[in-house]
Amino acid sequence: PTVTASTGLDALTQLMEAFVTRRANPLTDGLCREGLARAARALRPAYATGDRQAREDMAIASLFSGLALANAGLGAVHGLAAPLGGLLGAPHGMVCARLLPIVMEANIRALAARDHDNPSLTRYAEIARILTAAPDATVQDAIIWVRNLCADLAVPGLSRSGLTGADIGTVVQQAQKASSMKGNPIALTDVEVTGILEQAL
Repeated sequence: PTVTASTGLDALTQLMEAFVTRRANPLTDGLCREGLARAARALRPAYATGDRQAREDMAIASLFSGLALANAGLGAVHGLAAPLGGLLGAPHGMVCARLLPIVMEANIRALAARDHDNPSLTRYAEIARILTAAPDATVQDAIIWVRNLCADLAVPGLSRSGLTGADIGTVVQQAQKASSMKGNPIALTDVEVTGILEQAL
């Protein structure tokens, strides 16, 4: 189950980031929409029972996430996960999952404040509708859905893997140089990235 959780959460993160990245395009949009729908319905049962159909859905979602990121790039979650991976012994997918709802919230807040016409805000709302299967779901519903999923799949805080407050400044500097950070729908400030890591502890 822990491997299913880590790999599945990484695939989910890749689908979400490729859907809101600056390089999103019609090809990757279709892959992300289909992959997100499959992951939304399959990740919990794949983790809980190893259900064969759920695993097939997650295998397809994982494939689509790889195709999407190769053609559209990623965002701040993976920009941060790169230096954290070198620092911590935690599985990559668990690091991504811990960061995902916090980065979603930071991105949505930054977009609303500094770039409210950015199409990624509309895309986050579409993600909410896909994940929740509710036609009136909001971006906040998407954040809540992801937080609940992470709780159900026992995603730990990064302090459990050894991250301390003293590490945060170095991680911020390294993350801001990461290629994935350039695909984020909006440039996050050092203060915003620091806040993400502090919440992820």
